[in-house]
Amino acid sequence: MAEEIKRTGWRGALAVYADRRQLVILLMGFSSGLPLLLGFSTLSYWMAKEQVSLTAIGGLLAVSAPYSLKFLWAPVIDHASLPILTRLLGRRRGWMLAIQCLLAIAIAVLGTGEPRDSIAFIAAMAFIVASLSASQDIVIDAYRIEILGEREQGAGAAMTQTGYRFGLLAAGAGAIALADLLSWFWIYLIMASLVGVGMIAVMIAPEPPPAPEKGETPEGGLSATLKQTIIAPFTEFLSRPGACWILVFVLFYKYGDAVAGAMANPFYYQIGFTGLEIAGVTKIFGVGATLLGIVAGGVFVARLGVWPALLAGGILQALTNLFFAWLAHTGNDLTLLAIAVGADNFTGGLGSTAFVAYLSGLCHVSFTATQFALLTSLMAFGRTLLATASGVMAEAMGWTGFFVATTALAVPGMLLLLWLRRYPLSIRSGE
Repeated sequence: MAEEIKRTGWRGALAVYADRRQLVILLMGFSSGLPLLLGFSTLSYWMAKEQVSLTAIGGLLAVSAPYSLKFLWAPVIDHASLPILTRLLGRRRGWMLAIQCLLAIAIAVLGTGEPRDSIAFIAAMAFIVASLSASQDIVIDAYRIEILGEREQGAGAAMTQTGYRFGLLAAGAGAIALADLLSWFWIYLIMASLVGVGMIAVMIAPEPPPAPEKGETPEGGLSATLKQTIIAPFTEFLSRPGACWILVFVLFYKYGDAVAGAMANPFYYQIGFTGLEIAGVTKIFGVGATLLGIVAGGVFVARLGVWPALLAGGILQALTNLFFAWLAHTGNDLTLLAIAVGADNFTGGLGSTAFVAYLSGLCHVSFTATQFALLTSLMAFGRTLLATASGVMAEAMGWTGFFVATTALAVPGMLLLLWLRRYPLSIRSGE
């Protein structure tokens, strides 16, 4: 595959998308992206309209802890079977369907809350939605890595990110635009019904072949099973050269972007943009720019490799935060908003595709779900718990200073990336 891509150039790199497995991955990506905004970003807009303080909104990020802790239960999803569903659908698809059914119920119940009168209830339900969403991510990511070959991972990451952005579009632009027409109860009920897209993907998806258990022995009882299921994925990863530096890099690669994104909707609202303007520019137009960046990232990875795409995406997505500082200084300007959102989302899409391809290449085939969950848990920790101070920062520094600071927060990740060039980017190829 690699030689064919080199021989056919950019046309060959684009051809990796022409596989029907990528359609399944696209639909699964949608299902993965849908609940994320419903548990915080769209929820933060709802809370901002109800005059909840920025500090309280920023603190709500703590309920996203399951995205950072999902590696703790990933071994169960990686190895355990579900009665009936595993027999009918296979291990990966059985887990997906079970989680999606519970997720649809939790999203609908979240919409019954009232931010000013029942914030504890909303926080609890947002935590449940995040837990189920994180669990769904575990199995979807494992499925994608197992169903595709090494050189298809860049395209798979791009299709995941594309579907993911459509899920964000529905839960972001769709929900915010509907907020001018419907109550939040009906909005969240509609969002719950869209979980059905992921269920359709489960029904049409082939089950990946079972991976061999690394170091599996026929005897040993419960202790051997626990060692193989829980301990082995982590010890295998941590035994690699540079493993600790890799984990730190994963934590900080998109940290500045995450801190800026946590306050995006309150920022748009406070400088005077309407719900329809936010939906039209930051969601619909922004998603289009993201999709272009995602496709460009997939082609970039296939043609030139992961490292150049990581470097370019990381630098550019940090610099584009300065556009938001410019917007904060200028004030309500729809054209400048479109420029800022377009630049930020394009570079973010490019960087995200390269990042997912990089993380996928680090996973051993015997521990796919657990190791990918570990890596994305660290990424989520930077996006959620480490970003809980975003509201305090915005109130203390003002919007202009806040966005300048988020650009500076990206510097450690870029320095680590340059350091990591000495270590293999993929355990499958050693490149």
